[in-house]
Amino acid sequence: MINRIAILGTGLLGTSVGLALRSAGFRGVIAGWNRGPEHAELALSMGAIDSAAADPIEAARAAEVTVLAVPIFATIDFMERFAPVLGPDQLVTDVGSTKRIISECAARIYNNPDRAGFLPGHPMAGKERGGAALADANLFRGVVWLFTPDPQAKLSPRGAELAADWRTLVAAMGAKTLDLDAARHDELVAWVSHLPQFTATALSALLEEEVSDAPELKDVGGRALREMTRLGSSPWSMWRDIAMTNTEAVERALLALEQRLAHLRENLRTPELREQFEQANKFRRDQ
Repeated sequence: MINRIAILGTGLLGTSVGLALRSAGFRGVIAGWNRGPEHAELALSMGAIDSAAADPIEAARAAEVTVLAVPIFATIDFMERFAPVLGPDQLVTDVGSTKRIISECAARIYNNPDRAGFLPGHPMAGKERGGAALADANLFRGVVWLFTPDPQAKLSPRGAELAADWRTLVAAMGAKTLDLDAARHDELVAWVSHLPQFTATALSALLEEEVSDAPELKDVGGRALREMTRLGSSPWSMWRDIAMTNTEAVERALLALEQRLAHLRENLRTPELREQFEQANKFRRDQ
């Protein structure tokens, strides 16, 4: 059983984890920390955490499970800082959107009987904007929470127990769990998460240049425009580390999309266009 959790990063995901844990009936202590303390104080006022920690290392030392809900490079930095000071009776996990670099770091400095355990995780949940104010206790309900455990990992008995208990808590939050190889994870999310984001970013930036000053835009732009550009409001700070840690997979997906768009452009007056619509409709029906 887990009794003490530290959430480092009380933005949208971290604060939602705290709220979801409480909604699921978790009765233990939850400490929170954020680089900008106002977000930790907001999470505290919302009931997502029991205390706002002043120091992330001390918060992790006092916890059985530490949840890293910060950008990917900050996650790596915390992993390296925590490894020498945490023990085999503790577990660290994360919610990062790319997993290969995090899993490689975990294999190097965690997951042996003398060190803390590390369970790489990624809930397929979020919003186009971040911040504790947008946190939601139901954010993970019905979504998939991916894990990329190392099959060669040799956690301590307590570390393995904590990993199993954390999975149980994730399920109690309403998420479905699925294990994937880290490289396979990054390949898949490049297609289903990162490509939609960069497509929406490109489209929104293009529209800003081409028609943003059109006085008729609010009247002409309807549901299609809103749905296609919703992700265009996602912040650079959230996506910088994803672009830098999953570059090759995102490049392949973007190149494939560029080629498909060129194919559509070249076939606007041919029956091939209908075939593309039929293929797109089939994908939607099968989901």
